Amino acid sequence: MASSTPHPALAALKKDGATKVKVAVSDIDGVLRGKYLHIDKFEGAADGGFGFCDVVFGWDMLDTCYDNTSVTGWQHGYPDALARIDLGTARHVPWDGNVPFFLGEFVSADGAPHPVCPRQTLKRVLARADKLGFAPMTGMEFEWFNFRETPQTWAAKRGQPPDPITPGMFGYSLLRMADNPGFFNALMDEMLAFNVPIEGLHTETGPGVMEVALGFSTALEQADRAILFKTGAREIGKRFGIMPSFMAKWSQQYPGCSGHIHQSLSDGKTNLFFGADNPRRMSPLFESYLAGQVACLMEFAPLFWPTINSYKRLVDGFWAPVKPSWGIDNRTASFRVIAGSPKATRLETRCPGADVNPYLAMAAVIAAGLHGVEQGLKLTAPPITGTNQGAEDIPRAPRSLIETTRVFRNSAIARDWLGDTFVDHFAATREWEWRQWQDGVTDWELRRYFEII
Repeated sequence: MASSTPHPALAALKKDGATKVKVAVSDIDGVLRGKYLHIDKFEGAADGGFGFCDVVFGWDMLDTCYDNTSVTGWQHGYPDALARIDLGTARHVPWDGNVPFFLGEFVSADGAPHPVCPRQTLKRVLARADKLGFAPMTGMEFEWFNFRETPQTWAAKRGQPPDPITPGMFGYSLLRMADNPGFFNALMDEMLAFNVPIEGLHTETGPGVMEVALGFSTALEQADRAILFKTGAREIGKRFGIMPSFMAKWSQQYPGCSGHIHQSLSDGKTNLFFGADNPRRMSPLFESYLAGQVACLMEFAPLFWPTINSYKRLVDGFWAPVKPSWGIDNRTASFRVIAGSPKATRLETRCPGADVNPYLAMAAVIAAGLHGVEQGLKLTAPPITGTNQGAEDIPRAPRSLIETTRVFRNSAIARDWLGDTFVDHFAATREWEWRQWQDGVTDWELRRYFEII
């Protein structure tokens, strides 16, 4: 018999006298798409869901419709898909009048999880982890550049260099933090009020670049926090005349922007990655999980490097790892083992960029790791030392989206963990992205060929 007691989130809305609610869902690229709902409409949606045009899975980040997908498209007429609100994601938006906010996800007509919904894709991976007896715990870090721009000034520049909020290469700088204290403090304080706690925030090496570490949590909660941070930082920035960019590499001159993912597996009480009897403090489970990620990096690569620009970050000598290598507390490796206390031992997957869809990147690292656990994989190569010493014979990552997309489309492992429908759809969207690049004429080409050739 159904309970007549309303969910605490709904009871809180009624108590507060809310008249409107903001809701949002993730599209394929990790862009939040949302709307305001009147409180009466929201109460109905909270019970049975609400219609949301499925074009959010049928167009790219600039709202141009794909011509090569079958899940949605002109051939289907872009009907409404059913979006369900996760009442457990309740929070208020401090910079938007404390309006109540909820995240949603999509379900198919029969009520099953939608096969290409990013949040549902992560939940499918986590459900399989749960059957194995594991609860993945994760934390995300983002590096991103900040510019003294508005959408209008940036559009007027037509892609010419933006104006960073601070000059020079000045990582961990208290002096540069003092140049924009309002923005720094707003990020720390308002994100906390938004239920997106920040463990650390500092300047990174480069003009106007920052790095954030989000509070460690369960994987779904962490992916929610990550996508909300990226959107929230942009919204907070507007108040200060600042435009954040999570583009993987905006300038050839400067390092790129990462999206590191820290992970461990728990049984609900204990960090199962810690091995007290191992000189490296790594349990056999940890080693198999790491071996899975080393073996499967290329199988899931478009989820770590999803855009044309992602591959401009993969440059030797610019911090971003370019090979599926691992090391003990070595930041030049793709997989950094942080072997410490029983609580802190974890894996840092350093290859993703800041341009990831957090749900999909999280699904990929956990799927790859658990594939290693299921198959009992062993580490076949020793850890690298120094700057990729020991990785000389490891092939480097491809330098283009189309190369990794072809590997992903043909990956039996990706299909096993993410589903055929998702793999086919996501691969089609990356092929579309590649075609847009192929058709584009860049400023590099103009500078190189316009006068001389």
